[in-house]
Order: sequence, then C-alpha cells, then structure tokens
Amino acid sequence: MLPFHQAVATDFEQVNQLIIDKLHSNVGLVENIGHYLVEAGGKRLRPLLVLLCANALGYKKEARLELAAIIEFIHTATLLHDDVVDVSALRRGRPTANAQWGNAPSVLVGDFLYSRAFQMMVRIGNMDVMGILADTTNTISEGEVQQLVNAKNPAITEADYYTVIHKKTAALFEAACETAAVLAGAEPALRQALRTYGYHLGLAFQLVDDALDYQGDAESLGKNVGDDLAEGKPTLPLLRAMQQGTEAQAALVAKALREGDASQLDAVVTVVEATGGATYTLDAARAQAQKAIAQLAELPDSDYKKALISLANFSVDRDH
Repeated sequence: MLPFHQAVATDFEQVNQLIIDKLHSNVGLVENIGHYLVEAGGKRLRPLLVLLCANALGYKKEARLELAAIIEFIHTATLLHDDVVDVSALRRGRPTANAQWGNAPSVLVGDFLYSRAFQMMVRIGNMDVMGILADTTNTISEGEVQQLVNAKNPAITEADYYTVIHKKTAALFEAACETAAVLAGAEPALRQALRTYGYHLGLAFQLVDDALDYQGDAESLGKNVGDDLAEGKPTLPLLRAMQQGTEAQAALVAKALREGDASQLDAVVTVVEATGGATYTLDAARAQAQKAIAQLAELPDSDYKKALISLANFSVDRDH
C-alpha cells in the first residue's frame, strides 16, 4: 500500500468489498470479467481521491464509500472499452479482458459497469453528483472519439493534445474530487478548488504516462512499450520531438506516427531523447502537479490533506 493510501486504509478495504458486492450478476461471465479486473489491482487513484477529499472535509457518511465505488466502476468501464478500441493485449502486467475473452464480452461488461454505476448514483440520490458524473461520462466518451480522430495525424497541436487528455483522463479526476466536495456540503470556492486540483493532477498523471511510453519498460509499465506509437497516438513527447528535431528527425517520427509503425520504436526513442521530448513532457507534468498542490491552500490541515499533496508528488515521481 502506498503512503497516501494509509490515511484511508479502512475506507479503502470497505470500498473494495463494496465493489465486489456490487459486481453481483446472475450472468456468470459478467462476474468473471468483473472479478478479473478488480483482482488486477492498480493504484485505484480515482476512488482514493473521493475518500481523501471527503475525509479532508470531515464527511464520514457511508455515501463516500458508494461514490468511490461508482468512480471506480466508471473508470473500469472506460478501460474495457479503451482496450477494445486500442486492440491492447496487456494491462497492469496481465492480458486485457478483450485478449482473454474477446471484444464483444469486454464491451458489454463495460456497459454493465456503466449502468451499475448509475444505479448506485440513484441510491445516493444527490442530483448535483448525478449531474457531474453524467456530464463527465459524456466528456470521457468525447475524448475517446477525439483521440480516435487524432490518431496517425502528426499535425496535431499541443492544444489539441491537452484537450484530449483533459477529456480522457483529467475529467474523471476532477469529478472524483468535486463530487466528494458536493457530498460534504463544501463552500463553492472550496468545491471549485478541489475540482481544479483534480484537473491538474489528472493532466500530470497522463503526461507522465505518455512520457513513460518512450522511457519505461514493459515489466514496470505493465503494458507493452510502444503501444502508443503502434496506435498512432500523437502524444506530447512526439509532438515536441517533431517540433525540436531536424527535418530528417521530424520526418522519421511523423512517418512512424502516420503508419502506426512500432517497428520504428527504437529510432523514434532515439529522436525523442535527442530532442528532449520526454524531459519536456515530464517538466510539464511537474508544473501541473505544483498547480494541483497550490489548490489545496484553503483546505484545513490534516493527514488527508498531506496525502493529497503526497499523491500529487507521486504522480510525477513514479516509473509506472
């Protein structure tokens, strides 16, 4: 367990049990895939944000546990659909659900998790929470489609890139923090500050992920290195490499992107290193993490606030 989990360790155990309980279905395949995903673990940062923000605001009611499970279900549903779209074979060091069971079951179980999340939202019965999560789910879907549109296009701008990672990743971080503040009855300014914390944290997290795809190794990442290149994703390390590289370097990266040519990974990594593409991306991530921490100034001091600061620092200091 990472240090920032320890502040809410008991809550976390209850959320894990709640997730297992809510995966119940009369259809065995739903439960099989659901349990496979839960057992894969992962950092569970999004439900963690719910628990840390709720506790930091003194909110101890059971709804915080349900909200944390809802956020995890939405996230897991997006991963199931993501892996099908990206034809991914490995996640968290294990075969993806689509590699294990096929595309159709993965998509349908993703739909089950979305709908279960919305059933649970109704139980909480807070219209603000439902509104935020309905909008967020829609935003994530838009981000996925935009990423698909942008694929294999080396002409994408940094602004286009940031729009996609906001919608695909940061939006759910924002929602986790803001909905916890809503349940806690936080003042509008504090609610907005926590939402903004989630926004910057989510951007930092995705920026590091994108840098690691050109720096890490499959064992530590838990996915195949070069997957982004194979999918033709114009991420920031590549955009920077094309911007800063020689004409020949830029042409090499652009061609590999257009063709989704993972066989060119070593050559592309060499260009990314020579042009400081990964370093530039990591510097951008560190700046986002600091912006996130700055949003916590008005939050009362507590172990939960310390954990939120620690989480922001971890987001940029990790290797997976």
